[in-house]
Amino acid sequence: MQVNSRKGCSTVRENARTSSFSGPYGESYGNRFSHSGYQLEGPITAIRVRVNRSFIVGLQVRYGKEWSNYVGGSSGDLEEIFLFPRESIIQVSGKYTNYIRRLVFVTDEGRYFSFGKDEGTSFSGAPLFPNTVLRFFSGHYTSVISSIGFHWDKYIGSCSKDGVQEQEDKERVE
Repeated sequence: MQVNSRKGCSTVRENARTSSFSGPYGESYGNRFSHSGYQLEGPITAIRVRVNRSFIVGLQVRYGKEWSNYVGGSSGDLEEIFLFPRESIIQVSGKYTNYIRRLVFVTDEGRYFSFGKDEGTSFSGAPLFPNTVLRFFSGHYTSVISSIGFHWDKYIGSCSKDGVQEQEDKERVE
């Protein structure tokens, strides 16, 4: 165990495992995508989901202030959600057939955001370890999202969510 103190904020780093993976859900064919590098830009702060009347067509995620590359097709309507400062996604559920048909994001602030059609095989992705949140997405796409997976880990930052630094909040909001 190692104790760090920074800017008046104490944290304890333990050598315990904190990362986990949920998925993949759907059929893993088409082009592969992974946002693993984007998580280094900061926590998830916004999500864009393109939907048509049957499927989740595309996905783009903002990590800190940086938008990931858009993956998926161009048909349908683009919807966008923004998380509050220090808000995190703690569960993702949905439905799939050959493609992803529905995504529902649940946050630690008690909000949920639903996209797509309520039809198909259900799935529910959540972290295996306590105090961890959604850090990035991976999956496959063609003209729609064919599969999706969720990568969970500790919230990025120098303090626990209870020891919030004002500067971190300012940096998360554009």
